[in-house]
Amino acid sequence: MHSSLLLWFASNRRHFPWRKRNANLYQRVVSEILLQRTRAEVAASFLPQFTKRYPSWKKLALANEACLAEFLRPLGLFRRRAASLINLARVMAERNGRFPREKSEVMALPAVGQYVCNAVMLFSGRQAEPLLDVNMARVIERCFGPRKLVDIRYDPELQDISRLVIFGPRAIDLNWAILDLGALLCRKSRPHCSDCPLSRLCDFNLERSPDMRPAAGRRSVL
Repeated sequence: MHSSLLLWFASNRRHFPWRKRNANLYQRVVSEILLQRTRAEVAASFLPQFTKRYPSWKKLALANEACLAEFLRPLGLFRRRAASLINLARVMAERNGRFPREKSEVMALPAVGQYVCNAVMLFSGRQAEPLLDVNMARVIERCFGPRKLVDIRYDPELQDISRLVIFGPRAIDLNWAILDLGALLCRKSRPHCSDCPLSRLCDFNLERSPDMRPAAGRRSVL
């Protein structure tokens, strides 16, 4: 699965500002907050403006919340985003931009839920964590079976599998590869199964094309 994903990703990856090699942890964490309920292309066009005006946690901590909200208006949810960003920035400014090392301490920061916490641990190089959103969940469920709980944050099997499928020295690329696969090919409706690098590993596709199913039957990663 890793080799198929990475080979496909090498030629099909999406290019966003937060994925550049010179993107720092501040830019990547801010981008994850801006991406919430926002299309990646919209956040990508907005992020350079944001980081030019607020290039660091310290600059962001000094922002006027009403002015920040107005600046964020094009993204929607602007008041909520402004409050979240400023509350987090104030704490991070006091910490000189350094996130805690322990995951539980990162989770305790303002505006940091499971997804943003995982992003911090992943991009800081401290732990291989999945950027588990609806796109990644859809890819995993189609390959390995549906989750048991509605909320992906609390489904233990989905969480375990997501960690296994991104585990390794290229965890960041594997995360981005699955996210891109979910956005470009493994769509909720009318997925492009014939172009998918995981088509022969995917239960969803094999159910649609029984002649492709291997004699060994269903796979498991657990």
